[in-house]
Amino acid sequence: MLIPYDVKLYHVFVLLSGIAFLEGCASFQSGLVLDPVGPAPNASRVPGSNGVLMVFSAFDPHGHFNGSLYRRYHTDYKIFSQDGALLQVIHNDIAGVMDDPKPVELQAGRYRIVARANGYGWVTVPVLITAHCVTTIHLEGGASWSKDRVLAGDSVRLPDGRIAGWRANQ
Repeated sequence: MLIPYDVKLYHVFVLLSGIAFLEGCASFQSGLVLDPVGPAPNASRVPGSNGVLMVFSAFDPHGHFNGSLYRRYHTDYKIFSQDGALLQVIHNDIAGVMDDPKPVELQAGRYRIVARANGYGWVTVPVLITAHCVTTIHLEGGASWSKDRVLAGDSVRLPDGRIAGWRANQ
């Protein structure tokens, strides 16, 4: 029995739509959860009553044709409350000539960050924000930590041993 072309095309469309839908549902799930990250013992001080979060997420592999040819862009990430409510989606770019991520001012407290980590896909990082301090997370795979800072505190590491940040004080 011969199946009409329209019916075949319809089934292919439904199948591909289903795959795209399932991929979209699974694409933002995070399999890797790191230990809580907080400000370093000698963290930079900031004015005001809030703290600042700096997430060096994985570099975006896609082309950015309206910017510098040699500039790298960090991927976007999401900030959730401790109970899982989405608070912000951060476009992780300061639109300058540097590769620095966007600093985000947050009230002191505990949050969850879901961001891309180089070599690991989406990861979840519990974060402690402290008033007047900068909390830094490195997921881009190229953090340069001086040896004295590495030895000065208890670090949170990615599975390959790279430092992602400083362990949050409970």
